[in-house]
Amino acid sequence: MAIVKNEKITSRDEDFAKWYTDIVKQAHLAHYTSVKGCVVFEPYAFAIWENMQATLDKMFKDTGHENLYMPMFIPESLLLKEAEHVEGFAPEAAWVTYGGKNMLEERLAVRPTSETLFCDYYSSIVNSYRDLPKLCNQWCSVVRWEKSTRPFLRTREFLWQEGHTIHETAEEAEAETLRMLNIYKKFFEEYLAIPVLVGKKTEKEKFAGAEYTLSLEALMYDGVSLQSATSHYFGQKFSIPFNVKFVDRNNKLQNVYQTSWGASSRMIGALIMVHGDDNGLVLPPKIAPKQIVIATIRNDENVLKTASELESKLKKCGYRVILDTSDKSAGFKFAEYEMKGVPLRIEIGPRDVANGNVQLARRDNGEKENVKIEDVLNKVPVTLESIQKNMYDKALKHTQERTYTCTDLEEVKKIMNTKPGFIKAMWCGELECELKMKEIRGMKSRCIPFEEEHISDHCIVCGKKAKHMVYWGIQY
Repeated sequence: MAIVKNEKITSRDEDFAKWYTDIVKQAHLAHYTSVKGCVVFEPYAFAIWENMQATLDKMFKDTGHENLYMPMFIPESLLLKEAEHVEGFAPEAAWVTYGGKNMLEERLAVRPTSETLFCDYYSSIVNSYRDLPKLCNQWCSVVRWEKSTRPFLRTREFLWQEGHTIHETAEEAEAETLRMLNIYKKFFEEYLAIPVLVGKKTEKEKFAGAEYTLSLEALMYDGVSLQSATSHYFGQKFSIPFNVKFVDRNNKLQNVYQTSWGASSRMIGALIMVHGDDNGLVLPPKIAPKQIVIATIRNDENVLKTASELESKLKKCGYRVILDTSDKSAGFKFAEYEMKGVPLRIEIGPRDVANGNVQLARRDNGEKENVKIEDVLNKVPVTLESIQKNMYDKALKHTQERTYTCTDLEEVKKIMNTKPGFIKAMWCGELECELKMKEIRGMKSRCIPFEEEHISDHCIVCGKKAKHMVYWGIQY
């Protein structure tokens, strides 16, 4: 059964940007504030974030990482220690210059990222190889003074986690860099039901101060890509200027090898733009704040009793359930929970109770099914698993359909101006050609995949001998 379109939401095929804003407002995800470029994470969005946080946090801790918390202020002198890093973040830094009525002796940056703070910390607590590795992560907010903002995708303050680890050897640090990338991949694909590309950023697109950056790239419904998580190998580029040293196994002083990795609340934006439809959010069961809503129709004693008993049984099984026995009309209830993207709706009315049935309605495809009340507990896990898989398969199919192999720039232009997506094309490795690609709707290299396809021998821009196959795309 097709889901009837919600008239409060602009069609995503008509105006994707307006559709996105409508979803954010109508699903009560974010509220615009008097602080320009910043939003209130409303309770429903924060509940989604908390589920993301809890899942990732467990994955981090299962691999030996510990949480800590760093100050939100960074002295300018500390930020200036790594030149490439400060150059990359200076344009977006927000500065504190006064404390009360007194001008500060030294400016303080409101943390845009915390590499410098972690280096300062590690330099004072590490002495020997026996102290290594240090596997730390923090959950916090950061500030970057974005010129153009959009809820969850780019705001001046946003939520994230940032992992920072130090190691005895380069091999250990590089293994950590790849391990964390794979943890993000698992989370995106198995929990968020979002397929991702993984690979290495070009020199131009890598994190400021990194030896190299590994990245996850996801394709949104409109064919625009979203950098979804990153994992950086620093080598000793930070540990040398910050003097993070240890006595090695040969009793010699060495600098540590370092990594950094992170994902942010833009993951909420990804959920909206990959899975949402013209009726609102569509949330994967593994991450939805409420997996099941029980909606009663024309309440009477038997309906309320049956609904309450079913709620209790489902909660005992560990499901996140909400019971709506309000006097709102059935149509209003259904539209409300479709807007919120609740994966499974159980409808119970007097006729259902009389027949010993309930009706199950899936949010992902609108299908409905009558189920015997005594069979609900067996049917629910199968249905939720099916919804999770169907959402991933649908997103994967969309990504595959919007991934193009190109050998000609005119072909790239036509695609990006009509039905954009990921472009697979060969590249010579020269910055000039990378910048030339950017002239096409601001397109950038997304990543060099670990397993490169051989499309041709020649760079798509200059025709010289190609070095890499690259995924390209326009980005949020």
